[in-house]
Amino acid sequence: MAEASAANTQLLVRDLTVRFPTTRGTVQAVNGVTFDLARGASLGIVGESGSGKSVTAKTLMNLLPRTAEVAGDVIFEGEDVRRLASEGREHFWGVKMTMVFQDPMTSLNPVKKCGEQIAETLRYHLKRDRKTALAEAEDLLAQVGIPEPGKRVDQYPHELSGGLRQRVVIAMALACEPSLLIADEPTTAVDVTVQKHLLDLLDKLREDRGMSMILITHDLGVARGRCDEIAVMYAGRLVERSAPETLFSDSRHPYTDALLRSIPRIDQPSHTRLEPIPGRPPELINPPEQCAYAPRCRFARSDCLESIPDISGVAGMHEFACFHPANTDRGREALAANLAQGCTVAGLEISGAGASS
Repeated sequence: MAEASAANTQLLVRDLTVRFPTTRGTVQAVNGVTFDLARGASLGIVGESGSGKSVTAKTLMNLLPRTAEVAGDVIFEGEDVRRLASEGREHFWGVKMTMVFQDPMTSLNPVKKCGEQIAETLRYHLKRDRKTALAEAEDLLAQVGIPEPGKRVDQYPHELSGGLRQRVVIAMALACEPSLLIADEPTTAVDVTVQKHLLDLLDKLREDRGMSMILITHDLGVARGRCDEIAVMYAGRLVERSAPETLFSDSRHPYTDALLRSIPRIDQPSHTRLEPIPGRPPELINPPEQCAYAPRCRFARSDCLESIPDISGVAGMHEFACFHPANTDRGREALAANLAQGCTVAGLEISGAGASS
């Protein structure tokens, strides 16, 4: 993965933060997220539920509630996205930048025919007349691989299977030929076979149309096979970012390392016990000034509880935020010291089992 040149950078996100005021305190949902996306490239954003993946995507799409407090810079094809939001720009989202959500039944109007819903997008943004818009809607359904598109145009969402409904949502997102597609867990609600077909479809459409894509998923395997680079999020922060093969073969952040250890491997004997990540994700209301992963981390030392590590490494190649990175001498020394004590400085009990990093 080479760092994108300034001329080739389509999306630039710098120090993005998102806060949600509540009666209990301020939820720090996204904390200083920074990344670039080159034209025609695909970025996978992975992490547990609550890590900030979807909030980051909804910030780009201007879909946050009015109470959200957003800071940082988001530049898309030279335009300040946050400024466009404040100006009420109508024909930007849904035209240049679109989004596919994980549950098609909440994305589609249950009392409107599928063709009408796609045509509505074309009529609003591109000012097509009704007849032309419906004809283009039928063509879009054919492009996304829906059989008998002429029949499906006149059907309601409940008359279609989950996989076909998701294809309708993809057709709606592609109607205005966007240059960036954000897919937020687009295959969560479908079975594995349909999942592969949908991901193959997104890959083909991206290649045919020259689109860029941000794929948000909790499945590292999906991101590995579909993305040019992967960004791992934890507690609202990007903790590691690299090309997929580098991430899988030489991960640095202990959270990434733990995620990889929890995945079943085809070369493992049957009934091999997986290694779950101990503990639970941290509270995001007024969190302490320490590494958010420290209470769950086998590598944690005293400095992890004293400050938050900055992103380091080679920009555009392999970046990570950790004081004691996995698969390094410093990380191995920290792990050995914790194993000798039987626990980490955060009180996490550990043993020699599976401690090979």
